[in-house]
Amino acid sequence: MTMTADDVTAALATEADAVRAAGHARFFKTGPGQYGEGDRFLGLPVPASRRLVKPFLGLPLDQVAILLDSEYHEHRLAAVLILDAQYAAAPEQTADFYLAAVRRGRVNNWDLVDASAEFILGKYLYERPRSVLFELAASESVWERRVAIISTFGFIKRGDASTTLEIASLLLPDEHDLIRKAVGWMLREVGKRVDQAQLIAYLDANAPRMSRTTLSYATEHITREQRLHYRAQ
Repeated sequence: MTMTADDVTAALATEADAVRAAGHARFFKTGPGQYGEGDRFLGLPVPASRRLVKPFLGLPLDQVAILLDSEYHEHRLAAVLILDAQYAAAPEQTADFYLAAVRRGRVNNWDLVDASAEFILGKYLYERPRSVLFELAASESVWERRVAIISTFGFIKRGDASTTLEIASLLLPDEHDLIRKAVGWMLREVGKRVDQAQLIAYLDANAPRMSRTTLSYATEHITREQRLHYRAQ
């Protein structure tokens, strides 16, 4: 029988927890004016979502789209986890579908971005033109901007820091805390996984215009003396 979105939502509902859902609503800032305003939760921990979605990794894309359009956070998380799994078999189709979902605002919280961007766009664009990431970095949507920088984690893991540093520079003036954290995180990973000298050179050139948050994340794995030097700027 063909799997449906209803099958996925029924499986997730078996471990819903109202108490945990209330906690998730606070953690993901769902109040008026906050970044996750209006989001709703079933109350599943992420490991449970990953386990429950495994039987549905072959879900047709039209049914994945239904999950992405759900008001429940865990339904959308299930959708991006399914797309992660489907990427290897259909890279272009999956990347196009995912990018369309990002642009219509359905990958719309930081954990959804972090669970998918590097595993889909970060793989697909490694040997392809990356202009779409610069388009996303210029978007008014905080989620599109976060997708832009987090996608580059896929490049970092293959030893390429070039696009990370370019997009980081575009996003350094960003005032959103979720972007400041993401940029600092990716810069830290450049130093950790690619070349610490590249990170140090970037800090030498840019530390004075970096937010405290970005600088704090970026300098986590360098020496205390180096951290103090850059933070003093």
